Amino acid sequence: MTLPTVFLPHGAGPCFFMEWGRGPADTWDRTAAYLQGLVPSLPERPKAILVVSGHWEAEVFTVGTAERPALDYDYYGFPPHTYALTFDAPGSPALAHRVRRLLGEAGIASAEDAGHGWDHGVFVPLKLVTPDADAPVVQLSLKADLDPAAHLAAGRALAPLRDEGVLIVGSGMSWHNMRGFSPAFTERSATFDRWLEAAVTDPARREAALAHWDSAPYGREAHPREEHLLPLMVAAGAAPGEPAVVAFRDTVMDVVVSAVEFGRPA
Repeated sequence: MTLPTVFLPHGAGPCFFMEWGRGPADTWDRTAAYLQGLVPSLPERPKAILVVSGHWEAEVFTVGTAERPALDYDYYGFPPHTYALTFDAPGSPALAHRVRRLLGEAGIASAEDAGHGWDHGVFVPLKLVTPDADAPVVQLSLKADLDPAAHLAAGRALAPLRDEGVLIVGSGMSWHNMRGFSPAFTERSATFDRWLEAAVTDPARREAALAHWDSAPYGREAHPREEHLLPLMVAAGAAPGEPAVVAFRDTVMDVVVSAVEFGRPA
């Protein structure tokens, strides 16, 4: 069974595990419901999860190899209890080494880091996706040059993992402008999101469009810096020529955010 790949919104810090006071109390409820329903919607339960988060960059693609990664509470100004959240999924050195092997076979340089802990782009959404923490998790970094073509290529190299029971997850945000969460940006975010849907759901032009995402309407307003969009490139690259669907869309903090699943029928 071939698993799809997923680009999901990981929210704002530990937003799913606190009372949200920066807008309506239910701001993140629909996103949380999507994340909770992800695994039950898959054709089979993943044997492991490979996550690319917008919060880890390295000079070359780098994979975490720890058997029990620590958590990095890399958010600021949130309630004290959110710095005691736990997520006890194991790592998988074997999967990490498989990732490096696949990248190497594609001529893509990589490295490994046995001390890297999981940032909130990993453990916060996965606490909802796999609340029992029963699937091994491995994190792969972004490449610090932030080249979309390089991240699409990395995804292509990792595509065989889908037939091995590994769910490839890009964890970011479809809109990530820290000064652009206000009613002034609602329509701009909707316009960018419509462009993104058109790009990802057309397999024939997907990679060319994503490689030049910054030419999209309001592209650089959506992502003044593209680290939260690049996880999408890895997920897309791992499902070349396959259908994609916008599996979730909501207006959150006055802007449109979405999730994309690749390798699923539209």
